[in-house]
Amino acid sequence: MNPSLLAAPSPSTPPLLTPFLTSSPLHLSTPSSLSLPTRRRFRFSVPRNSSDKPTDVSSDSVSTSSSSSASAISDVFGGKRELTGLQPLVANLSPPVRLASSAIILAGAVAAGYGLGFRFGKTRNLALGGAAAMGAAGGAVVYAMNSCVPDVAAADLHNYLVGCDDPKAVKKEDIEQIAKRYGVSKQNEAFNAELCDIYCRFVSSTLPPGSEDLRGDEVEIISNFKSALGIDDPDAANMHVEIGRRIFRQRLETGDRDGDVEQRRAFQKLIYVSTLVFGEASSFLLPWKRVFKVTDSQVEIAIRDNAQSLYASKLNSISRDVDVEELVSLGQAQRHYQLSDELAEDLFRQQTRKLVEENISAALDVLKSRTRAARGVVQVMEELDKVLAFNNKLISLKNHPDAASFARGVGPVSLLGGEYDNERKMDDLKLLYRAYITDALSSGRMEENKLSALNQLRNIFGLGKREAEAITLDVTSKAYRKRLAQAVSSGDLDLAASKAAFLQNLCEELYFDAQRATEIHEEIYRQKLQQCVADGELSEDDVVALNRLRVMLCIPQQTIDSAHSDVCGTLFEKVVKEAIASGVDGYDADVKKAVRKAAHGLRLTREAAMSIAGKAVRKIFINYIKRARTADNRTEAAKELKKMIAFNTLVVTELVGDIKGESSDTPPEESKQEEEKIKEDEEWDDEEWESLETLRKIKPSEEFAAKMGKPGQTEINLRDDLPERDRTDLYKTYLL
Repeated sequence: MNPSLLAAPSPSTPPLLTPFLTSSPLHLSTPSSLSLPTRRRFRFSVPRNSSDKPTDVSSDSVSTSSSSSASAISDVFGGKRELTGLQPLVANLSPPVRLASSAIILAGAVAAGYGLGFRFGKTRNLALGGAAAMGAAGGAVVYAMNSCVPDVAAADLHNYLVGCDDPKAVKKEDIEQIAKRYGVSKQNEAFNAELCDIYCRFVSSTLPPGSEDLRGDEVEIISNFKSALGIDDPDAANMHVEIGRRIFRQRLETGDRDGDVEQRRAFQKLIYVSTLVFGEASSFLLPWKRVFKVTDSQVEIAIRDNAQSLYASKLNSISRDVDVEELVSLGQAQRHYQLSDELAEDLFRQQTRKLVEENISAALDVLKSRTRAARGVVQVMEELDKVLAFNNKLISLKNHPDAASFARGVGPVSLLGGEYDNERKMDDLKLLYRAYITDALSSGRMEENKLSALNQLRNIFGLGKREAEAITLDVTSKAYRKRLAQAVSSGDLDLAASKAAFLQNLCEELYFDAQRATEIHEEIYRQKLQQCVADGELSEDDVVALNRLRVMLCIPQQTIDSAHSDVCGTLFEKVVKEAIASGVDGYDADVKKAVRKAAHGLRLTREAAMSIAGKAVRKIFINYIKRARTADNRTEAAKELKKMIAFNTLVVTELVGDIKGESSDTPPEESKQEEEKIKEDEEWDDEEWESLETLRKIKPSEEFAAKMGKPGQTEINLRDDLPERDRTDLYKTYLL
C-alpha cells in the first residue's frame, strides 16, 4: 500500500476531543454518540516491528491462537462497574414493578400533598397546592428513577461481559434478556453507545498487532460477536472506521519508518477483516476512500495480500497424503478469504512444488555423496517413486467428480518456476533422470509402467523432448549393447532360427529404436573390421569372422561395402600417399610390395582402389598445374608440365600397375600411340634434366631413361577437374 495512505486524515473528519479508546470519555461523530466511563480500560495492540510484505502464519501461532485469544479478550472490557444513587434500586425492579412503583410514588406524593395542604391550610385550594407540590416532587423522583434505567442496563451489560470467561461464547439471547429486563432497546442512546463501545473494544483486541499475521478466525469471531450483540451494521461499521482513525493517529505519534510500516500493515488487516465482516455492504458502509483518502486499488491490494497470507498458511497443512476432504476445505477457505482463482492456483502449485523439491534434494544428496552406501541407488529410487506417487495422486484428484469444489491448481506437478528452474540445477535433474532410466533397465528390459513413469518425470523436471530422448538413447544403447553381447557370448543369437526376429524382439523389450540398433550393428562391425586390418591386411580367418558377424547382426551388403571402403580405404590411402611421397628414387621394391599388399590384402575392389589412388594423384597433378600457371614465362610453365609428365610416367604408372597387379614392363596397348607421339615431341636435353630436381638431381641412368621411354598411364587424369579450354591451353604451353 502506498505509504501516503495514512499521510493525513480526511478534511471532512472532525478531530476527536480525546484519545481513542483510552480512560477518558470518547465522543464519536456517529449517528449514535456514546461516552465511555472513566473507569473503563481498553487494550489496543500497537504494532512495532514487521515487514511490509505479508508472511505466512507459523504453526506455533496457529496452535496457540485459541489460548492467546482467550487470555487477551478476557480482560478487554476492564473491571466491573459499580452502581450509585438510585441505580441499585432500579437494578432490582422489573419494568412492571418499576412502572407500578412510579405510579404509587406519584399517587402517594399527590395524596400526601393534598392531605398535608388540607390539614394545615384548612382550605381546598391549599390542599390542591400541596398536592401539586408533592406531585412535582414525586414526579421528579419517578423521572430520576426511570432516566437512569438505560445507564443501569448498560452497566449490567458491561458487567455481564466482564464476567464471561470467554466473550466469544456470548449468546444473543443473554443480551436480549438484559435489554428486556430493563425495558430498553438499541434505540436508546446510552444502551446503544455501550453496545458500540463493547464491540469496538472486542474488534480491536481480536485483530493482531501489525507485526503479526492474521490467524484466519478473526472474521468469524467478530461476525459472531456482532450478531450476538445485535448491533446494527452502520453502527458496527462506524467502530471499524474509528479503529482506523486510531491506527492513523498512532502512525503520527510513532513518526519513524518501522512504525509507519507497522501501522500500514495494521490498517491493511483492518480493511481486509472489515470487508469480509460486512460482505458486499462494505462498499457503502466503510468509507475508506472518503475518510482516509484510500484508493480502490489500495483496498484491493490489502485484500489480496492478506488473503494470500491466510491461504498460504492453510496450505502448510497440505502433505503428500492430501485427500478429497482437505481439498474441499481449501476450496471453501479460498472463497471465504476472497482470493482469486489465479492466485490460489499459483499458491497451491508452489506448495506441491515445494514438497517435490524436498524429495529431489534428498535424492541428489544421496546420488552425489562420495561415500554413497550400497543402498544409495535404492534410496534415490525411493525418493523419485515418492515424487511419482504424489504426481499420480494429484492427477487422479484432478479428474475427481467433485474437482470443481477443490482448491484451484490441483494437477500434475512441475518444477518450473522453482528452485530447480535454472541451468545448473537442470544438470542435476538430468542426472536423476539418467539414474532412473538406468535402474529401469537394470533387469534387461523396460516395463510399461517404467516407461510411463519416465514420461511423467520428464514433465515434472521440465526437460525438453530432445534432451530427454538424448539421455534415454544413450542409456538404452548401452543396455542394448550389453544384451547383445550376452546373446552373442551365450550363443543364443547364433542358435536363433531367425536372427532378425531375435534382434527385433530385443529392441521391443528395451523399447529401443530399430534404426538406432542398425547403427549400433554397423558400429560393431566397423570396430571388428578395424581390429582385423590392424596388421594391414585381412586374412581368411578374418573374412570368415566378419562374415559370421554380418549374418548374426543382419547387416546389409551395402553397409558392409561402405564400411570396407571407409576403413580399408583409409589404410590404403595412407599407403598410396606414402608411395607417391617416396618419389622416383623412393619407389623401390619395398614400396611396390606395400602397395600390392594393401591393394589385395585389404580385399578392396579394383574400382575402389583406383578411386582412392586417383584422388591422391590428382591432387599432385593439380599442384603441378598451379605452379605452371604462376610461372614467370611460358618456358618455365612448360618445364613444370614436363615434370608432371615425368612424375606420371615414373611413379603413377608404377602405382597403377601395382594396384592392378600388372607388370610395368607391359604397358596397356591403348596408350601406345599417344605415348609415342609424346616421345616424338619431347627432347630431353641436359638443361631440362637439370630442371627436374624434384624427380632426380643427377642425369638419368639407362634404367631411368628406359622407364621414361615407356608410355605412362592415362586412367588417372584431369578430364573432370579442368574445363576443356584450360586443358587445351596447357597442352599448347607444353608443346613449346
